Amino acid sequence: MKDILRVLAAYYPELWPAGNIGDDIRLMRDAGINTVRMGEFAWADMEPSPGVFNLDFFSEVMVKLHDNGIDTVFCTPSATPPVWLSHNHPERLFMGTDGIRMMHGARQHFCNNNPFFRKRSRIVVGAIAKKISKLPGLVAWQIDNEMKSHVSECCCEECGRQWRQWLKNRYGSIKELNKLWGTSLWSQKYSSFSQVPVPLKTPFAHNPSLQTNYRIFSREKIAEFQDEQVEIIRKYSKAPITHNSNVRHYLNHAEHYRNLDFASFDAYYDSDNYSKMLMDYDIWRNLKNGRKFWVMETGPSHSGCIFGYPKLHKKSYLNAELTAAFALGAGGFGYWLWRQQRTGPEMPHGAIISSWGEPTIGFDDVKQAGGSLEKIAPLLTSSENVNAEIKITYSDIARAFFLTEPLEGIDYIDKMQELYKSVLETGFHRDLVPENADLKGCRLLLTPYLPHIADESLEKALSFVKDGGTWIVGPLSGCRTADHALYTESALHPELEKAAGVKTVFTFSPTNNDISGTAFGLAAPLSIWSSFFRTTTAKPLGTTNDSRLADLAFLTENKYGRGRIVMLGSMPSGDQGKLMLKKMIGHYAADLRISQKLDLPQGNLAVPRKNKDGIFWFVINMDGKGCSFKYGKSGHVKIEPYGFRIIK
Repeated sequence: MKDILRVLAAYYPELWPAGNIGDDIRLMRDAGINTVRMGEFAWADMEPSPGVFNLDFFSEVMVKLHDNGIDTVFCTPSATPPVWLSHNHPERLFMGTDGIRMMHGARQHFCNNNPFFRKRSRIVVGAIAKKISKLPGLVAWQIDNEMKSHVSECCCEECGRQWRQWLKNRYGSIKELNKLWGTSLWSQKYSSFSQVPVPLKTPFAHNPSLQTNYRIFSREKIAEFQDEQVEIIRKYSKAPITHNSNVRHYLNHAEHYRNLDFASFDAYYDSDNYSKMLMDYDIWRNLKNGRKFWVMETGPSHSGCIFGYPKLHKKSYLNAELTAAFALGAGGFGYWLWRQQRTGPEMPHGAIISSWGEPTIGFDDVKQAGGSLEKIAPLLTSSENVNAEIKITYSDIARAFFLTEPLEGIDYIDKMQELYKSVLETGFHRDLVPENADLKGCRLLLTPYLPHIADESLEKALSFVKDGGTWIVGPLSGCRTADHALYTESALHPELEKAAGVKTVFTFSPTNNDISGTAFGLAAPLSIWSSFFRTTTAKPLGTTNDSRLADLAFLTENKYGRGRIVMLGSMPSGDQGKLMLKKMIGHYAADLRISQKLDLPQGNLAVPRKNKDGIFWFVINMDGKGCSFKYGKSGHVKIEPYGFRIIK
């Protein structure tokens, strides 16, 4: 893939008269669009009947685009199977945990594990790859579209068959499954794998071991489905391959992107929630180390569908959103969509061009952002991201555990966004990394909300600490086995407690029980399911106001090798809790002499990059208020609302 920074628009020429294409191209060039993405929902047009392919239209559009300096990302259309594939075949359709089958319509209505669906998917992908790979202007492929965004785990008969085989491969014997799942409880003991159900509705709740394992099984199978398409495309094309996902989709992204060439995602936060978008940048940047991520979809003005639509972006916000993306390592920034759809569920969705062919309220902002990129592109392409010394563990498997057992209604992503915002507000550069990520260059590692810490992850983290790193663990980390059960020799992972120099005495939720904790000179209410420790070799840092916990700590520190393990057993809440969390991070960052930070007013982002001349900073105003600050020999630096400056 050429080292060109991409500004994309999702394009659906099959929905419009052919005469519109010339006007679209003219306006795309005016708006600064240099790449389009197309094809992901057009299976019925590409294969109107089984084995009859009609790809000439898309080929002709690609050639016209290329002739006008616009490249193409081409997509496989397996998210929207045609009616001839589903008609009179309900066994091919998705079945939820309620036992109700989907019907044809919308998208993602098929079971991705159905053998006939997989066969037809391979056939259409093969036909597309063979034809499109020969065309000029093809710069990348996208597999499917937003897999598992509308549906989660399918529970049809075919999935049940594959699930039982998966269990047999995982456990070897039904005796081992019964032991690890504790199936004697409520007479759930199985005598063969064929008796293990899929998680259809029950009077109360399935065994958590069954539910979480089924979620992991589903995530592995959807990655397998994707990899089939990847293998076919690579027979015909050398263009890189990606998939456009989102943090809330029901995938294990670390696994899902393993065999892809670069990571991309879709996100539609409004301008008041810029910290959530920045968190996505920090996640996707680290899924494929050393490769630029793409924002494949975001709104030019707002998102929306027939059920409603959120706030309009503030004027010029796209300038900050796009600049931050490229500064943080993006290779492409895409808008959904080019021309507003005149039919269907997403008619109210923001677009660059209206359904009647005129620029919309977002057009000028798209153009402004593209103009900014043009100015900074030489600097971006001659520099690279700086590896963050502060890293935060992010895990889709942890999310699967919380979907099974939310405790106090915990939404894993909400909690991570809340914690991320606190770290962001400290001003330190940071990465969000998968649980088994390489920790090279890391000095301070935060691992919150990770119910199961796998032995491999624990070994890697302890090695990091031995070499001088500081590891802040918790809350709720290490409290469940791989099979979503409790440990019997300790409350948390036995090796973790031993290394951390603590013994967990109590686990419960202090929320709304007037239990507060004191640490770093601050007091704050404690919240969510918590662990309270008796120290063995550790030093207590945080104590509570409850007499029942008088000899226990909610925050401890223990020397381990040349580093330290800090156990955060309970999450301080409220404004004081956020301040306590920031003071804790600041304390250890100072102690470790982490300097990847600029002192800026809140609402601004500082991104370090490096080139042959050394480190420089992108400083971007994200809240629309503008800012001014003093910086070294640069003196007084002023930034306009949603503007940016580059400083040494």
